[in-house]
This record gives sequence, C-alpha cells and structure tokens, in this order.
Amino acid sequence: MIHKEMSDIQWNTVASHLPKPAKTGRPGCNGRNTINGMLFVLTTCCRWADMPDRYGSKSTAHLRFSELQQKGTWKRILSELIKSAHRPGKINLQKISIDSSSIAAKKGGTK
Repeated sequence: MIHKEMSDIQWNTVASHLPKPAKTGRPGCNGRNTINGMLFVLTTCCRWADMPDRYGSKSTAHLRFSELQQKGTWKRILSELIKSAHRPGKINLQKISIDSSSIAAKKGGTK
C-alpha cells in the first residue's frame, strides 16, 4: 500500500487532539513527523523496527502510539473526522465499513 504523509489540514485536525508538549525538560520530538511514522507503519503493515529513519525514533513512535490508544485519542480523532465528513454530506453513515473481512463457513459451520 502506498503511504502519503498528512496534509496541513489533516495535521491541524489531528494536532488539536494531541496532548500539549511539556514546558520543562528536554524538548520533544516533532509530533507531525512521529504521527506520519505511525501512519507509515499502519498503512504499510511493516514492523515498527522497519519504520524509516526520517520519521524519528521507532521506539518513541511506538510508545506514543500506545499512549494515544490507551487515552482514547484515536477514537476522538476518528469521531471528529466522521463528524467533519458527515456535516457537508461527504459521507453516508448508512454505508460505511472501516475494515472488514468475511470467511465462508465450510460444511455449514458450527451450530
């Protein structure tokens, strides 16, 4: 699958849901770069260890991904994206599938 980095509009939508950087301590890494690295791993289905160096630290990307998952940030981002697409009629929520698969039950399956 081809990976495309986020546009400025996409980044602004995502960035508004991310935690603010700490005011003290060591400066954090580039948040946009890290998110693009996460999206690279998710869209290409590669291992975190195979994430290109241009996206920064692989361990940081994985750690931040896990933290955002645990805090429910990804759910809030998805909800915001659905709302923004639904408002102008760009999406019909009656006919949507995020990721699905079907497997035939051979010989009738179990009863």
